[in-house]
Amino acid sequence: MEKLRKTKLYKALRNKSGMELVQVAILIAIAVAAGIIFKSQITSFVNGVFGNLNAANF
Repeated sequence: MEKLRKTKLYKALRNKSGMELVQVAILIAIAVAAGIIFKSQITSFVNGVFGNLNAANF
């Protein structure tokens, strides 16, 4: 019984399908945090780009 429990635990720890979901969640959290931190810089950059495009009659 102990050996069976060890193999199930080993398989559960070696399962990689859940790791991909965790990695994606961490990357999304980092992107959202960066967006919140640099919100004013991103807004001014986008406004400047669209202002230049409007001035050039693009």
